[in-house]
Amino acid sequence: MNRSGKRPPDTFDELRALIAERHGQLSARLRDIAEFSLAHPEEVALETVATLARRAGAPPSALVRFAQALGFEGFSQMQRVFRDRLVTRIPSYAERIRRAGRPDSRRAPPLQAFAEATMQAVGRLRAELSEQTLEQGAELLAAADTIHLVGQRRSFPVVAYLAYAFAHLGRRAHLLDGVGGMLGQQADAMRPGDVLLASSFKPYARETLEVVEQAVALDVPVIAVTDLPLSPLARLGRVILPVEDAEVEGVRGLPAAMSAASALVLALGRKLVSESGAGAANSVENARSTT
Repeated sequence: MNRSGKRPPDTFDELRALIAERHGQLSARLRDIAEFSLAHPEEVALETVATLARRAGAPPSALVRFAQALGFEGFSQMQRVFRDRLVTRIPSYAERIRRAGRPDSRRAPPLQAFAEATMQAVGRLRAELSEQTLEQGAELLAAADTIHLVGQRRSFPVVAYLAYAFAHLGRRAHLLDGVGGMLGQQADAMRPGDVLLASSFKPYARETLEVVEQAVALDVPVIAVTDLPLSPLARLGRVILPVEDAEVEGVRGLPAAMSAASALVLALGRKLVSESGAGAANSVENARSTT
C-alpha cells in the first residue's frame, strides 16, 4: 500500500494500463517520461535514476514524481515492476541492453547494431502479441466484405504488404494510399460489414487517425498495428497488434511491424483453410508462393 491507501500496480501490464489511463492528466514533463518508460522498458529495469534522467532529458526528481503519480512510494519501487517483467518474460534483454550502452567510441557497426535492435524488437513482439489477438484479427478479416488498409509515412510499407498478401488469399483488399490527395475520397468507400486495418507509430499521422475516426463513426471495426498504450489508434481499435520497433541512433526500422503483419497473414490463411477446406488451401498455397 502507498500513503494514499491504494495498492500500486504489481505487474507491468497493470502499470502500462494505468499509465494509459492517467497519461492525459500528467504534466508535459511527466508525459515525456511516461512515453520514454514504455518505449524503453529494459533500460528502466536496468539503469540508475541518474542515467535514465539523462536519457529521458529530465531531472532525476521528475522520475521520482512520475513514480509517485502512479501510486508508488518512489522510483525504486516502480523499477521493480519493470525488472520483474524483464526477468519473467525476456531475460536475454539484460546483456543486450548493457552492450547497447557502450561508449560512442565503441559503438557497434551499423548492421550489427540493427541486428541487435531487431532481436530486441521481435522479442518484445513475441512476448506481447498473443495468439488470441491474432485469432481475433483473423476472424474480423475473414468475415469482412472488404478490407481497407491505411498507413501513411513510415507505416505505408506495412499496409502495402498486407494489401498484397490479403489479395493473394482471395480477400478483397482496398489500399488507401492517398495518391493525388484522394485519401478522404478513398475512405468514403468504407461501409458497415467492412474492416479497416490501420498502422501508425509516434509521431502519429494525422491523416491515418482521421480515417480511423471515420471508420469508428461508421461502426467499421479497426485492426491497428501501432505502439502501446498511448497511441490514439490503440484507444479506437477493436484489435491491437502491439509493436515497439527497432531503433538505433534515431533511425527506426520495421522488422517487428512486418513480423506482426506476416503473422496476421498466416493466422488469416489458417482460418480460411479451416473454414473452407481445399479451395482456401489452394489460395493459401498461392499466397505462400508469391509472398
